[in-house]
Amino acid sequence: MINQSLEQMILYHLAQAEYFERLKMTYLNNHGLFYQYGEQQFYNNALANRYKAMITGSTRPDTTVFGTVGNTKQTGSINKPLLHLLRKGGYILYAKHGEATVGEDQAYLNFQYCSTQRNLSEAGRRQAITYGEALRRLYIPVEYPVLASPLCRTKETAELAFGKDNVQVDPFWAEIYKLSGNLSAAEQERILNALRSVLEIQPPRGNNKVIIAHSFPKAIGLGQIPDMGTVVVKSHGQGKGYEVVAQVSLAELTSLLE
Repeated sequence: MINQSLEQMILYHLAQAEYFERLKMTYLNNHGLFYQYGEQQFYNNALANRYKAMITGSTRPDTTVFGTVGNTKQTGSINKPLLHLLRKGGYILYAKHGEATVGEDQAYLNFQYCSTQRNLSEAGRRQAITYGEALRRLYIPVEYPVLASPLCRTKETAELAFGKDNVQVDPFWAEIYKLSGNLSAAEQERILNALRSVLEIQPPRGNNKVIIAHSFPKAIGLGQIPDMGTVVVKSHGQGKGYEVVAQVSLAELTSLLE
């Protein structure tokens, strides 16, 4: 048995969801209105999970839509409301390069010589091409140039996905690669503080900032990322932090094309 206030909240959510479904029928003539209520529906879904937990007596809500992890929010998979938000722009898409199993990173690794590095496999190249095509076919706007770490596998991933002329190498992102090595606590903190400052910079409205770089060690920075996986970050402005909205695999991204 649910109390009256909870029942009213549930009825409110259902009414909003029904209204959203009606709006979908008119989005071709009013994209702005559709995206506005897409954002509302994203949070309505989160509330629905919380109501479900309250009704069933669970002490923690279902975290399929989002769950709190430290000071971030993460999703298990991409969904249509999140896609609508990405189409509005204003997010950072931090992606790990494609599968790289050719060669190895040598002790004297030189950014200019791919022979000293681990490089993309054929599967990794296909992943990169698929990633760029998926963003374009899903109408997710991208700010150019796309930023890439100076390692060959990240540059090649970005160039295959977005075109060589649309890629800018940023040496900072090689710092993320260093996090997987043996660093002092002070050096790790320096890199993470710099990362925080970069991720607090808000992309221009209407576009998403894409960064092709590296995974992080477990429980550090943006965490471990699968090959060609993407972490969706919402910046709150300089000195105000950032929020991890979702981590999306390439398979989850391309499933929206079906």
